[in-house]
Amino acid sequence: MDLSRVVWRKSRRSDNGGANCVEIASVGDLIAVRNSKKPEGPNLAFDRAAWEAFTNRIRGGEHDL
Repeated sequence: MDLSRVVWRKSRRSDNGGANCVEIASVGDLIAVRNSKKPEGPNLAFDRAAWEAFTNRIRGGEHDL
């Protein structure tokens, strides 16, 4: 998947000026995710249904540390 031209965005809630967070980008029918500290590193891609399920679990507190 070519991600060289996608627009990455960070959460408004990211801490440390956005240095410790993930970035996401919409790529067709997928959501791409990368580590903001290593943007050249590996990326993950999720279909929209999987991404929505994951973010709903986060909002519900399922993944609180």
